[in-house]
Amino acid sequence: MPKVHFKSPLDDVTVEVKPGTTLLEAAEQGGAHVGHSCGGVCGCSTCHVWIRKGLDSLSEQSDAEMDRLDMGFDVRPYSRLSCQSEVGSEDLQVEITEESLSAFMDENPALRHQLEASGKWPLKK
Repeated sequence: MPKVHFKSPLDDVTVEVKPGTTLLEAAEQGGAHVGHSCGGVCGCSTCHVWIRKGLDSLSEQSDAEMDRLDMGFDVRPYSRLSCQSEVGSEDLQVEITEESLSAFMDENPALRHQLEASGKWPLKK
């Protein structure tokens, strides 16, 4: 089974998943901080991630995903929406964008307050 490695300034998580699992499902399974304001239905761009390794092994990008990515912040050629990207057979390295991490903190205020109290949030630039 392929491994998905999620990296952000706050966490570094690796999870083993079955092919066909979305990156968002993998993130939730592993406890990675990927935001998803719309609930994972391609209704926003808050689950925007950068694929650092294994991009070609993901499911093909749909027109709906491309349209939503146009709304995203700092979109790059290796950007994907984690709710729409299904894992293939290769291991992946996924970087959680600042957009997604901020959405996750908005969705999880208790964690955000805890990180604010410890000086780890907001991120220092």
